[in-house]
Amino acid sequence: MTLAFPLPSDMRNLLPLILICVFGSATLHAAEPARRSLAILPPQVALFGKESRQRLVAQWQSGATALTQASDAQFSSSDEKVVRVKDGVALPIANGKATITAEAAGQRASVEVTVTGMDEPFQWSFRNHVESVLSKSGCNGGACHGARAGQKGFRLTLFGFDLDADHAYLTRHALGRRIVPEDPGRSLLLLKPTGVVPHKGGVRFETDSLEYRVLAEWIAADAPGPKDDDPLIEKIEIWPPQSRQVVGGTQQMLVMAHFSDGHVEDVTAWAKYTSTNTAVANIQQDGKLSVMGAGEGAIKVWYLNLNALAFVSVPYANEVPREAFANFERRNFIDEHILAKLESLNLPPSPPCDDATFLRRAFLDTTGTLPSANEVRAFLADARADKRDRLIDELLARPEFVDYWTYKWSDLLLVSGERLRPPALKAYYDWIRRHVSQNTPWDQFARELVTASGSTHENGAANFYALHQDPEDTAETIAQAFMGLSINCAKCHNHPLEKWTNDQYYGFANMFSRVRAKGWGGDYRSGDGLRVVYSDTQGELLQPSKGRPQPPRPLDGETLPFADTADRRAAVARWLTDTDNPYFARAIANRVWANYFGVGLVEKVDDLRITNPASNEALLQAAADFVVAQRYDLKALMREILRSSTYQRASEPTPENQPDERFYAHYYPKRLKAEVLLDAVSQVAAAPTAFKDLPAGTRALQLADSAVESYFLEAFGRPDRLITCDCERSDEPSMTQVLHLYNGDTLNQKLAAKDNALERQLTAQAAPEQIVEALYLAALARFPTDEEKQQLCAVLNATPEAERRLALEDLYWSVLSSREFLFNH
Repeated sequence: MTLAFPLPSDMRNLLPLILICVFGSATLHAAEPARRSLAILPPQVALFGKESRQRLVAQWQSGATALTQASDAQFSSSDEKVVRVKDGVALPIANGKATITAEAAGQRASVEVTVTGMDEPFQWSFRNHVESVLSKSGCNGGACHGARAGQKGFRLTLFGFDLDADHAYLTRHALGRRIVPEDPGRSLLLLKPTGVVPHKGGVRFETDSLEYRVLAEWIAADAPGPKDDDPLIEKIEIWPPQSRQVVGGTQQMLVMAHFSDGHVEDVTAWAKYTSTNTAVANIQQDGKLSVMGAGEGAIKVWYLNLNALAFVSVPYANEVPREAFANFERRNFIDEHILAKLESLNLPPSPPCDDATFLRRAFLDTTGTLPSANEVRAFLADARADKRDRLIDELLARPEFVDYWTYKWSDLLLVSGERLRPPALKAYYDWIRRHVSQNTPWDQFARELVTASGSTHENGAANFYALHQDPEDTAETIAQAFMGLSINCAKCHNHPLEKWTNDQYYGFANMFSRVRAKGWGGDYRSGDGLRVVYSDTQGELLQPSKGRPQPPRPLDGETLPFADTADRRAAVARWLTDTDNPYFARAIANRVWANYFGVGLVEKVDDLRITNPASNEALLQAAADFVVAQRYDLKALMREILRSSTYQRASEPTPENQPDERFYAHYYPKRLKAEVLLDAVSQVAAAPTAFKDLPAGTRALQLADSAVESYFLEAFGRPDRLITCDCERSDEPSMTQVLHLYNGDTLNQKLAAKDNALERQLTAQAAPEQIVEALYLAALARFPTDEEKQQLCAVLNATPEAERRLALEDLYWSVLSSREFLFNH
């Protein structure tokens, strides 16, 4: 990437270059593999009872890979006295076994069907059927009666997380007038959603629908409530779980619910569907998927508070020989997984970047600093084949690495003078910095923080509990910071996008209910901020909805007895950092990855829920496994990332991979973070930023306190460190930023400062060629092109001596406000 443009003498009249990169897109089509066989989904069918149904899908496959649906397939049953097929749905007739066969394009596929329970009595279950109807119809959604206060005097628990409460609301509130067992058709529960009686929510289902029949027959049976011996849902699965589709195709998804008594139900009609990438696929609420464009997407399925995903891959229509991918360099496991994904999508990667680009990129991503002009000269002149690997090791050992990653973890752990007094803030910051400097394993870092006790002035980690003075806040922050999980939704109800229940939330929060501190007052900013944190031997957190405490337990861990007086946080730390915890290593691997690539494998990095899949799940798991194998040495993962061919690719997309934004076919340019950008401007101009009450020469990345006053840092998205969320930091361009670069104080004052880089050039009477070259090396880590040098030197040579300083300021301003400088590419 070069900065090539004509440069008139009145350069400040030029508008700054646009601060965003725009990547084009195209509608692409991929050819379906030629070799295919027919199969029937689901692969096993067992019908139990007269109300059971099973939708069938004839699916084309290539080996184990599901392709497109054979929508023209014809189904037949070997014994219609046992089971028959109507409109693609298997219907039970009598107990027994039969074979259903599908035929399409001259191929056949079969599945054996077992029918049982036809002679047993049947009753609709409130737990598993009535709640399904209410959820599918949207009755218990947050915009309807599932709102905290309900609607029009009628409320339900959100998505049916409290069955007993829902049953009471339906049958006992409003004097029981919502249901009429002796005449179900007169029940408000049926009159309103069918539109017979005015209903603000509109018509939700018709009188001849299955939903109507379920509710009517349940009411006629005297509206029985949930029972202790009801089968409990254990999991849901989706068919096909993964498929390789073509643009313009359709696919019927199937959802199967597995229950504790062993039976399986087809709940396709009652599940709720969401596409995670509508540019790739849309899905209707009957489970029918439409393929919109090339790429990868996932379909999120929700049923009875459980979630599952099905993945859809649509290759791009690029003409890339298969053998081409075998020739791309693979330096480690990262390249293996990335190239496998790119090959599956038919996306050829961009070529390697040049040495100058790699040098600047690696410096900024690893240390938050630019290489000096001398370092650029030396690196570009180095002819050794392993010079990039040597540079990587040098960067990981530099003191600026410690500054950069201390600042990053201080963002994560909310080190801020807005909430901590200076002595406590310094102790907290110094604790983080010491561990970064010592390259403390991440699991040890987390254990020390979670179990921190003692004086907040002597043990900096104890300030975590000065910032989080209630169990719920503590539990939420630990889950967010160390597992990338936002569990706060489960504080009021079961999490709608995850498996966490309200009971699990309060069980986890109760692990911190005995944390105490001497010196805690109403204002954590009072005095010198001294607290002494310790663990008490008694005390429980009450669950508001039940009026009693939940047994203390980590989210997926073992329950602790109430009588156990040991520090519960020790059990949290053991569970959190255990290699069996699927979130801990994945979360930190994803955070490190996002730092270097700008886009996490899971995006956003604080959102590792099951319904937000990784763009390359195999790679994320491999990275997490690598972190564990390296005993949580984060530098080891950073080294592998920096060494990979994936990281060292050019940022310029090729015509074939231009649409890519998630699969790393090329490096993604990203705007420099606020602190990095301010330090970079100061470094190039040789004009340090003056921060109030701090020593001269202090860089933005060396600030312990994010509350230090700086208009520039605020304008360019510095986080406030009030909540543990990467969303606090903004790297998005804005008009405020444009105007500040164009005519703001920061850049102009640095260019006008005494004894800065410009003045030194004038004092040394440097030739225009030397000035231009020095600027490009310092700011862009490359030599200027012949055209750039010629144009710029012509301007400087034509400038009168009296205006030479102003011309140099213009020159520096034009480079420091350019997109090439503002972005890491």
